[in-house]
Amino acid sequence: MSFFETLVALLAVAILLLQVTRRLRLPYPGILAASGVAVAMLPGAPSIPIDPPTALALFIAPVLVDSAYDFPLGTAKRMFLPLFFYAVIAVLVTTGVVVAISELTIALPLAVAVTLGAIVAPPDAAAATAVLTNLPVARRVDALLKGESLFNDATALLLFSAALTVQANGGLDGTTALRIGIAAPGGILFGIAFGFLLSRVRPVAENTVGGTLLQFVYTFATWLIAERLHLSAVLATVSSAMTIAALTTVDASPRMRVHSFAVWTTVVFLLNVVAFLLMGMQARRIIGAMSEDQLYRAGGFALLVVGGVIGARLLMAVIFHFFVVLRHKRGRVLAPFDIGETLLVGWSGMRGLVTLATAFALPDNFPERDLVVLTAFSVVLATLVIQGATLAPLIHFLKLGRQEQYRKELDIARKSLVKAALNQLEPLKGSSADAIRTTYATFSDGVLDPAHRELLHSTMRAQRQHLDELRDGDHIGPQHYLELQEDLDWQQLAVGSEEERRLTES
Repeated sequence: MSFFETLVALLAVAILLLQVTRRLRLPYPGILAASGVAVAMLPGAPSIPIDPPTALALFIAPVLVDSAYDFPLGTAKRMFLPLFFYAVIAVLVTTGVVVAISELTIALPLAVAVTLGAIVAPPDAAAATAVLTNLPVARRVDALLKGESLFNDATALLLFSAALTVQANGGLDGTTALRIGIAAPGGILFGIAFGFLLSRVRPVAENTVGGTLLQFVYTFATWLIAERLHLSAVLATVSSAMTIAALTTVDASPRMRVHSFAVWTTVVFLLNVVAFLLMGMQARRIIGAMSEDQLYRAGGFALLVVGGVIGARLLMAVIFHFFVVLRHKRGRVLAPFDIGETLLVGWSGMRGLVTLATAFALPDNFPERDLVVLTAFSVVLATLVIQGATLAPLIHFLKLGRQEQYRKELDIARKSLVKAALNQLEPLKGSSADAIRTTYATFSDGVLDPAHRELLHSTMRAQRQHLDELRDGDHIGPQHYLELQEDLDWQQLAVGSEEERRLTES
């Protein structure tokens, strides 16, 4: 099979598996990674090489932009302390744990051990988010998990780059130390400047397919230029996306926003699917290249590292909990999570796309590369399967789910939006204002009652049927048909239920 045929076949398998994970309420990344291993073990399975320099930009940059654009700057400021703790201190401690495990067991070279620690240290919020979408928890827990995954990547990749440089140069000289020192602040400043520039260019391509394409061009350009300048590509990408989001006004095109959301949701999800499948398929080559003794050594070491990173995450969560409790007793503003929320945060340490992509990015001549990649994959697979599969039961057991509060918050917000519209119309007179006022009065409770919604749906079905008759009778052309069909789609979504409006990942 050619590469293209193999990729199409893998995506077809992925679609089937995604339906299984949705029905079993399991996070999809772990199942996909395990399936990649299973496919790789089949006789005649193809070997798909991955270009290391391309892996990070291709798999990480779009995911970071997608998450950073939607992460409020105000939330980052309010939660600076927990975000800093989990994104910086916890990553450094976890890396130290991996280095200690290496020193006490197989004694990897220090630079190699630090590289492995940087690869497996940052948790990925993708699997946790997949569970929390159906089982919403407190907003601050959700914000911490999502925000942490933005900023811990920067810490991990700075460590990763530094360790690779030291390994390649045989030591740390003054030039390398200076480059590492300016990577983070330089990346932030470059990202802000580049985001400001892009926010001025974007209106030129507004409401065009080229405008959406421009978003991907600037995403990869931000990453690649930052790398060329030896700056933190992660921080440059995150800061540029947050800058663009902060500069976006309420007058921005809704059509562009809806189109971009659909495209980005699909592309980011596709990258996740492909990355997890491809990582699983690398297992055959790595295992095939190892002797029985090497496999025994790698398996035992990987098991210890899995236990180390899970234990380190839980320990850091508990330490931070008591640290915040102590500060709160002394009158500090930040309120501590309760112990159940702390355990949830500690258990939400699934590794994912960043770990996979950084493992891909290791040079072919890196010392103990197969051991490092196999260990990284083991950490990803184990944390996704063990922690990912038990996250929902843990939420139920600790009674942390907020489904009812989530629905109430949504209803209150909807009512407040309707009230804002009615307040704007209040001083206005005339038939047009009365007609619009009547429309909003229908939503005075924030939601439509089922009978009203069904009546609206029945009228829309009649319109759709008549629209098909107009097209079939050659009374309108294909372009007009699509435009009128889109109008009806928006109307139906506007009065649809929450389930009808939501686009799920599988």
